[in-house]
Amino acid sequence: MNEFLQFAGHYWWLVFPLFGMTMGAIGTVNKQRELSARRRHREQLELMRVQSGVTASAPSPVVQAPAVGDDLARAQARHDDITHRWLDYELDVSKLISYPAMSDGRQPLTAAFLRAKKVADNLRPAAGEKPTPERLAEYRDAVTDYEVAFEVAERDARRVKAAAFTPEERKRLETAQQLLGVAVDQAATPNERQVAYRRVRQELDGLIWLSDEAVENLEKKVALELPRPASPTPPEPAV
Repeated sequence: MNEFLQFAGHYWWLVFPLFGMTMGAIGTVNKQRELSARRRHREQLELMRVQSGVTASAPSPVVQAPAVGDDLARAQARHDDITHRWLDYELDVSKLISYPAMSDGRQPLTAAFLRAKKVADNLRPAAGEKPTPERLAEYRDAVTDYEVAFEVAERDARRVKAAAFTPEERKRLETAQQLLGVAVDQAATPNERQVAYRRVRQELDGLIWLSDEAVENLEKKVALELPRPASPTPPEPAV
């Protein structure tokens, strides 16, 4: 022990390069883990694509600088289109009831889609940013993964519908869907719509999570005023 302390006392300066080497090794290991995780994610998406029969776009080539602007705009348009298609489920209570798997992150295909969305969102260049051709190719590939993952998740959600629920829970979903029709029916009275709306929320409680935006959209539909009958045209005054 004393010999070690004497050695450390004479060669204390070795701590700094050894620390640097250790941190460098840790950084290399973390980088390798990140690359491995991304590779596994891509492999999982490819397996999902093959199993589902969804056709993916060809891998993005490295584009030349003059075409970066146009290619970026096209990639962003595809990105936005997929996000809008997803929001059609997230913000439409009727669709959420019909295809609950699309909002259930516990479903493997939905979870894979949400991971692909996160990757594409993180790689999306900021407004006004001019990415390098290599960065643009990476972003375009992420958008393709996002698109494939969404197609697979959507196809599966439409196939299974409410199969993950028990018979009793499926009955509650059916009841909620029927009541939803009353809640947004302008032919119903305001009181009937409000009662149906509250029943919808009760039936869905514990089955499907509704985002604040979905609730807000539904409440706007429920609160629409009844169409008023046209006022009769007054008679012409006698001459």
